[in-house]
Amino acid sequence: MPKVVSRSAVSSSTDARPTASSAAALRVYYCICGEFILVIDKTIASLPRRQTDGAIIVRAQDSDAGKARVFKLNAVAGEAVLLERQRGHERQFRFHCPRCTLPIGYQSTPPPAKSGPYVYLFAGALSQVQGQVPPDAFDGENGNEEGQDSTSLIGGNVYS
Repeated sequence: MPKVVSRSAVSSSTDARPTASSAAALRVYYCICGEFILVIDKTIASLPRRQTDGAIIVRAQDSDAGKARVFKLNAVAGEAVLLERQRGHERQFRFHCPRCTLPIGYQSTPPPAKSGPYVYLFAGALSQVQGQVPPDAFDGENGNEEGQDSTSLIGGNVYS
């Protein structure tokens, strides 16, 4: 029987420039309970926010306005919620943490996730450190943030 010999060499340099793949590191986010929820190609702090409720906007599909973000959402589709806004009604298809059922975000189209142009993440719902409460988790707890619409629920619960 022939003898199989394998050899490998590893070379590294401290002077090497970062490659495009190493510069585009993925960011991981967790629910407050510690469950893995989101991996995305950009920090959520640098993403735009909705004026109506301060939710973080994640572009889910390519369009003329820009390319979709690369992300994976680990959340359970929940109930549809109809909200009354100052300028009309809004239907939100909610996503919840699979472990503790905390509301994580929503989209304007029925599940599955990424079926619409955007996925919206609730401010303060996710943390980069597992098991740690994010610093913005209680922002807006004592009433509306400036510039945000007030909401009321039409049939169901609102998790604001």
